[in-house]
Formats: sequence, C-alpha cells, structure tokens
Amino acid sequence: MSLVALAAPASPTVLAFRRGANQWSALFPKSRGTGSSLFANSLRKRLRLRFFASGNNGGIVEEISEAKKEPKNFVWPDNKKPRVCILGGGFGGLYTALRLESLEWPDDNKPQIILVDQSERFVFKPMLYELLSGEVDEWEIAPRFLDLLANTSVQFFKDRVKVLHPSDHWGMNVSKESRCGGTVHLESGLQIEYDWLVLALGAEAKLDVVPGATEFAIPFSTLEDARKVNDKLTTLERKTFGKDVQISVAVVGCGYSGVELAATLAERLQNRGIVRAINVETMICPNAPPANREAALKVLSSRKVELLLGYFVRCIRKLSELESSDTLTGVDENSTEVAPAIEKYILELQPAERGMQSAILEADLVLWTVGTKPPLPQLEPSDAPFVIPLNARGQAETDETLRVKGHPRIFALGDSSALRDSSGKILPATAQVAFQQADFTGWNLWAAINGRPLLPFRFQNLGEMMTLGRNDAVISPSFIDGLTLEGPVGHTARKIAYLIRLPTDEHRLKVGISWLTKSSIDLVSSLQSTLYKVLSGS
Repeated sequence: MSLVALAAPASPTVLAFRRGANQWSALFPKSRGTGSSLFANSLRKRLRLRFFASGNNGGIVEEISEAKKEPKNFVWPDNKKPRVCILGGGFGGLYTALRLESLEWPDDNKPQIILVDQSERFVFKPMLYELLSGEVDEWEIAPRFLDLLANTSVQFFKDRVKVLHPSDHWGMNVSKESRCGGTVHLESGLQIEYDWLVLALGAEAKLDVVPGATEFAIPFSTLEDARKVNDKLTTLERKTFGKDVQISVAVVGCGYSGVELAATLAERLQNRGIVRAINVETMICPNAPPANREAALKVLSSRKVELLLGYFVRCIRKLSELESSDTLTGVDENSTEVAPAIEKYILELQPAERGMQSAILEADLVLWTVGTKPPLPQLEPSDAPFVIPLNARGQAETDETLRVKGHPRIFALGDSSALRDSSGKILPATAQVAFQQADFTGWNLWAAINGRPLLPFRFQNLGEMMTLGRNDAVISPSFIDGLTLEGPVGHTARKIAYLIRLPTDEHRLKVGISWLTKSSIDLVSSLQSTLYKVLSGS
C-alpha cells in the first residue's frame, strides 16, 4: 500500500450568514448567559461557514446543515476470538493473511482477520512492466481483493490509515486482564480495536527531493502509475504517428526498476522514440550479479538506450513557449508539415564527479524510479509521537522475529520493517523479502496467539530476476553457481516463477491458462510468418 493520508481534518462546521452586523446578530444574539453560549457552540459544531458574495446587494444567505462526522467503532463478530488487523495489502499484508488462513488452529482459536488497503486491487508489482509492453492483462496481475479473499474468512476494507494508537508498549500502565493491543483509526472515521497488528504499508515514491519532480515526473510503483504512463505514451504515439518526430523519454534511476522500465519502453517505441536513463552512479544495477548487469547492458545497447551515468538531476521544469518556439513550431523550408504540439520538460543534470560537464536534457515524458519513503511517520498520534521506534528512513525497528521493538503485539514486514541481515545491513525492499517475511509473520502470529515460541527470520536469497521486454529476461538463481538464463529461456523461467508466486490457487489457474493461450497464439503466428517468408522466397 502506497499512499497513506496523515490525518484528514475533521469536517468543518457549516454556517451561512448575511453580510452586516444586524443579520449576524440575528443569528447569534449577544448574551452572557450560559445557555445561549452553549446553544451557539452546539450550532457551530453542526454547521459550516459558507459565504457567497452577490454584486452590490451584499451576501446571499444559504444555511447548510451538516452533522459532524463521528467516529464509528468496528464491531468484531466474536469478542472471544483473537482479533488481527493487517494494514497494507501488498506482498507482505495479503500473503500474511493467506498464511494465517492456511494454518491449523487448535481449540477453535482461529483469529478474526481484517485487511485494510487504500486500493481495491492487489498489485503484483514485479510485472507492472508487462502492462506497458501489452504482454499481460490488468486482471492477471492486479486482481480484486474481494475475489482473492472470497473463499476465506478475511474481511477486506478499502480505506486509508489515519492514526495508530498502540497500547501494548512496554512500561505502559495497562490492565493485565486487557488483551487489547491498540486501535487503528481510518480515514472514513472507522476505529478498529485489535489484539494483534501487522504493519505492511509498503512505501511511496519520494519525489520531493528534486525541485519540479513532484509536478512533472511520474513514479512507477503502483497500478495507477502504470496506467498513467501507458496513457501518456499512447497519447504521444498518436500525436506523432506518421510524422518525423521522435518521442523522448527520460528515466531517472538505473537500479532494477529503472533498467527494466528503460528496456521495456525502448522495445515499445523502437525507431519512433529514444529512451535516456540517468543514474548518479557510474554503473547500472550496482547491487545486481555481474551476469545480470552484463545481460542488461547488452540489451540496452542493442535498443539504443542512452545511458547518462554519473549524473544526478538538479531540477525538472516545463519547457517554456519561448524556449520551444524554434523546436516545436519550426517548419522545414522544403516541407509544410508542422511538428505536433507536445508538452516538453527540461532536466538539468549535475555531474556527480569532477571532470564532467553539466548537461541539459529535453523530454516528453519523465519517469522517476529512485527513492521511497514509508508512511509510518505520518501515522504518529499528535498527543504521543514516536510511540513506534523508527529508523532514519521511517521504517519500524523490529527484532529477529519481526515484532516491533517494545511492542509485543505489533509485527512489521516488507518496506515497513528495518530488519538487518547477519552482516548488519537492512534487508532490501524486494518482493522475495516480503514473500518470505509474510510466511514467517503468519507463523509467528500463530505461535504468539497459541503461546508457542516465535521463530527468528532468516532471509534466503533465491537469486535475481530482471525483465528486459517481451520474450526477454535474465535470471541468476543463487542455488546454482554461475548459472544465468537469458533471452526467451530466462523470460519463460521468470514467468513460471512468478506464476507460482501468485496469491491463490484459483487465480494461479486462471492466469496460467491465459498465459498458455497467449503463448500458443504467438507461436502459431510466428510459424505462419516464418512459413510465409519461406514460401515467398521460393
């Protein structure tokens, strides 16, 4: 779950009034009596101020009554069974809920589970790139939560988290008879009291580090982002169709996400556009296995992706009409064709090392793939901040069992967790880390509820996978030294690995049939094309 609102302001009071002291006094006469002031205060709570100016005749009276939204307490079906609230429906949250459902619970002690996410769909993020290439359909990698949870007892709420009020931290004066771990306040006004809480809120794009990025750059981490990028590309393709104009795309960041995005877009645009990838480091995917990096470089080079390494973006701004007059409205002396009006952006690049010159980059589309921020710091209650221990990145500090330090009833995983490996490094925010942590979180919740010892989490690196376009990928499995699968073989292996990781058996079956059907159609089409070439050549 990406965007979590801090705290929606309470519905303001509504009160319409006429201009002039007499009309105002008529609505609220001056009085020193207690009863009158109580009446006025009560009315102010129920009404919202609204003023309308109307020519020379002054204001128009409009009185709109609106009852103040009162918080509602969620009523659990069974007060005797454990109550588990999971915040975030990504890999960590959804898979924890499904893991809890799959376990055997003794003595009818199966917990009641609520899953909260701001979106109605679970998104299999590693395959968002395939939406841009047209290789997968949206329903395949973004099924609805209600469909995935239809055969379970998990309740799903589409809502945003507003404030957390944990009451289980060490040293707090809480009755020993109380089993309540705290309360979650949602943006809709609903309050959920829980016994156990799971923080799996993910992270959102961090665009505010560079001037202009928030206004002009598009991140690529959610389904909404993928839709926006696809719509923007489709518009650009239509505007430039049949014209001698190149679509220019700038990708900021050359980690896994930036490289996968650049390779996918370069394949889609082909000779109709150019993709430039910018990275502050002098190499792409610095944390990737060398074989993966070399395979990616080979593909990027073959698709003529321009790599601007050793640069960081100083600012992004819209190209002004004055600057663009020569480039966008210019007409060739020998042609009457006018370049299409396309909104363009300027990226000012600063070298990260000495000896390099600053650069100016012009682009029709700017994509942002660097930097994230967890939403946990936004959820601190104003009356008791820093209740949950957070690191400098805004992640919850956890022990090796994935419990938040000082909070025996709160677990955190994925991007919300700051768990370190044996070397002291914080585990990366990758899908396979979240997969594995969800499995352990589900088990440790079972153990905690049933009074059993909790297991320490140990991350097992299974290898690295990277998509590089339709029918092209690279995989380096960790369990076989020196093995790297590239091209169509790597692409097939990657899709099979992700098919196995889809959340439910029913969805896995539907997607498997769909992918098999598409592959068969593509194979027949390829054979027909080959046969036609052979026959026409003879």
